[in-house]
Amino acid sequence: MKLYHSSYVIVEKPDTTHSRKFLDFGSGFYLTTLYDQAFRYAQRFKRRGKSAWLNTYELKVDDDSKWNIKKFESYNVEWLDFVAQCRDGNDVGDYDMIIGGIANDRVIITLDRYFMGEISQEEALGLLQFEKPNIQYCIRSERMLKECLTFIESQEL
Repeated sequence: MKLYHSSYVIVEKPDTTHSRKFLDFGSGFYLTTLYDQAFRYAQRFKRRGKSAWLNTYELKVDDDSKWNIKKFESYNVEWLDFVAQCRDGNDVGDYDMIIGGIANDRVIITLDRYFMGEISQEEALGLLQFEKPNIQYCIRSERMLKECLTFIESQEL
């Protein structure tokens, strides 16, 4: 499966140590299958006067039973609680990879209102039910990065 990662540098050897904290699925190396999403995300580097690179990888997971993978199929209670904990600085679970919806610009407004206590969990989920998740992949283990992710190329934007 082809995946993309936006950065202000070429990332030939991804790792989890350079990850920012307080992200949707905690610290890890984040990727998407959506070229357009990665392209748009890379534009934020250009707006800040930096270089913008779109890094392309191949993800190959031959034996799922070898890995601890968490997958969220939708924006649901479990996803909401998981993201809330991770964005609070608590990397939930000992997962090699987490797959699920990204808190994009539209979703983050609802999440912020929920995190600040302006709306209830039920209200947040009611609003999120109309959003189609843009799936992201967060690889949280160095072992999985080394064994399953292969760098293909980088394209400067």
